[in-house]
Amino acid sequence: MTNQSGLSPVEFKILVKKDDVADQTKGGIWIPISAKEQQEMKQEQATLIAHGGNAFENWLGTIPKVGDRLYIGKYSGYQVTGIDKVKYQLLNDKDIAAVIGG
Repeated sequence: MTNQSGLSPVEFKILVKKDDVADQTKGGIWIPISAKEQQEMKQEQATLIAHGGNAFENWLGTIPKVGDRLYIGKYSGYQVTGIDKVKYQLLNDKDIAAVIGG
């Protein structure tokens, strides 16, 4: 996976692309806004796009790699827009709750 964002995190920062919550089910049923908001509140899954040079420096266990799927803190970090006009989340490496499948 290549970093198309044009953003390079520094120090202990990581750049992730959060998953979009679907507006429709696979069967074509539209999801009400209230249900969609509840789904967004439950979990935040994201893909690791890039990380700073010191990220994961003193980690024990599974060290995430670019392209890995992650669970992140719901309100951690802040939203940034890359030069590709896509919204990303910039947060600290310690805001990762789990590596999916790791």
